[in-house]
Amino acid sequence: MGIKSGLITLFARRVTKSLRNESHRGIFSQDKTLENLIGRARNTAFGKDHGFDAVKNAVDYRKAVPIRGYEHFRPYIDRIIEGEKDVLWPGLPNFFAKTSGTTSGTKFIPMTRESTPHHVNTARNSVFNYIVETGNNDFLNGKMLYLSGSPELTETNGIKTGRLSGIVNHQVPNYLQGNKMPSYKVNCISEWERKVEAIIHETHKQDVRLIGGIPPWVQMYYEGLLDFTGKSTIKEVFPNLSLFVYGGVNYEPYRATLEELVGGQIDSIETFPASEGFFAFQDLFPHEGLLLNCNAGMYFEFVPLEEIDNDQPSRLSLLEVETGKNYALIVSSNAGLWSYNIGDTVEFVSLDPPRIIVSGRIKHFISAFGEHVIGKEVEQAIITATESLNLQINEFTVAPQVNPDKGLPYHEWFIEFSSVPDDLDKVEAILDESMQDQNIYYKDLIQGAILRRARVTPVKPHTFRHYMDSIGKLGGQNKLPRLSNDRKIADQLIPYRVSI
Repeated sequence: MGIKSGLITLFARRVTKSLRNESHRGIFSQDKTLENLIGRARNTAFGKDHGFDAVKNAVDYRKAVPIRGYEHFRPYIDRIIEGEKDVLWPGLPNFFAKTSGTTSGTKFIPMTRESTPHHVNTARNSVFNYIVETGNNDFLNGKMLYLSGSPELTETNGIKTGRLSGIVNHQVPNYLQGNKMPSYKVNCISEWERKVEAIIHETHKQDVRLIGGIPPWVQMYYEGLLDFTGKSTIKEVFPNLSLFVYGGVNYEPYRATLEELVGGQIDSIETFPASEGFFAFQDLFPHEGLLLNCNAGMYFEFVPLEEIDNDQPSRLSLLEVETGKNYALIVSSNAGLWSYNIGDTVEFVSLDPPRIIVSGRIKHFISAFGEHVIGKEVEQAIITATESLNLQINEFTVAPQVNPDKGLPYHEWFIEFSSVPDDLDKVEAILDESMQDQNIYYKDLIQGAILRRARVTPVKPHTFRHYMDSIGKLGGQNKLPRLSNDRKIADQLIPYRVSI
């Protein structure tokens, strides 16, 4: 054990002990968090507009503050951009996390002096907890490579502005600065393919022991690295690689392909970060579910997914949720967000401590016939098919075909296989059976002859990279929608179909 890894491990044990104690006090922590948030923001413009002086508890808060999306927060954000203080939170934010929205254009999410440290500390805590749980601290003695967006920041009327990953890049503690890669210069390259090429040149002779990033972009790096070095597996290039840290998308559909590229299985940590907050992280290995970050300046509400479009939906506290149900995640925080709908859906797998899985995006679903298929269901179906038939896929998305040339409508699965299987009928059968097992409405439509069985359309290698590049979202923290309720993505994939 190196000196650095030994000292960090001692600190990690203290942090993890505190985390374990806190994990069983989630309901208490959430009550105190809401109380503190209301108290701090009472004299802000938002607090005055919503009568925070009269808010004494969660029931009062729900009556005073409606659920909002970004477009409804924009007037307050615009006031901050113009330089007004004490709008959503006391003072001015330290940063704006800049992100793109499908309906609101570019979004500016405030990050305050109080909220920013939680992004960094939760990322740290996830790794520290892993060290204590598994005993693996060897990666601390080597290089840690994170594939992320540019760390370059601009200013919006004096407030530093950039991608979340860029902001956090500047917050990495000094004791890890010597470990992190890529270099600042390389990380600032904006064009993703050129950036990956530069990272490959910079890292191929280094002792990389930890890699972090979104699975499809890590796969792109792996493939480029093997082409450049002429090696057969990543383990031949990085023999000490032992840990993969990821978030943003489900790892399981990519696992078989990534493990083949690596040359075996390595440990992984799943995280749930977003510009609006670092919500949860995996705390047990192996274990399903991510520990909800209940004591980090965020108060959570949970709306049953089927009610999210209602005028007066149920708004449940942590005390009121149940396992096995899908909820829209609503957050209020010391960044100045108030009952903010982040667009993600979650499902609880345990309540004490509270652990969740990310089940999808509110706007990413298929309900062309009332089936309301969500991301979790299509991901599970693809996992079932790949495991049953020993398939490897690079990427996929699903869309409804409402007006086929002949026959009944169906759900069309666009799949980029590593190698297109000979028997696509068998793939379609397994996908469809899994979907029927998970979604009773879909099953009724199939059995009622409203829909025909799922159809697979294989596409050429790198199809989805080309698509993401065409819309300016190649690499970084960008993610391909797993499913859509229209044909906007599907129609752009048609030219890439593989002829069978």
